[in-house]
Amino acid sequence: MPFEIVRQDITKMKVDAIVNAANPRLLMGGGVCGAIFRAAGERELQAACNKISPIKTGGAAITPGFKLYAKYVIHAAGPVYDPVNKALCEKQLRSAYIESMKLAVENKCESIAFPLISSGIYGYPKAEALEVAAAAITDFISENDLRVYLVVFDKTAFEVSKQLMGDHIGSDMIRRN
Repeated sequence: MPFEIVRQDITKMKVDAIVNAANPRLLMGGGVCGAIFRAAGERELQAACNKISPIKTGGAAITPGFKLYAKYVIHAAGPVYDPVNKALCEKQLRSAYIESMKLAVENKCESIAFPLISSGIYGYPKAEALEVAAAAITDFISENDLRVYLVVFDKTAFEVSKQLMGDHIGSDMIRRN
């Protein structure tokens, strides 16, 4: 199946590209972003990011993976959630997923692993973020040959994934590693 939700550490995924839930300036942050920088090599990854930053919210950029299993890190800038501008946030979040997958295909990647973009310190509600991610991913892979993993690290996000996606795509796509 070309789309799976897994509970795992994204920095340990053996895929062609992993996605960093980045800030537009591509600076090392906390959470998933910090973990990716530390695993890849902070100095090397930051130097590569400095050459391509900034990116727009909803955009993506690519760097080498350095010390990661993944050949590439795709940096996707999701929106800071604003319930007043919910439609714009959804559009920007969807764009972050689509632009990341486009970069993966352009760079001949066969597989990509995403975190649940914007659902940490950017405050996007996990259930809504998951629905946007799943819709963007399924739309993209219906026309492109790419294996996609949505990697959730915490138990809450994994349980939300099982509840939401079990009805829409099938619980066989959800596994815990």
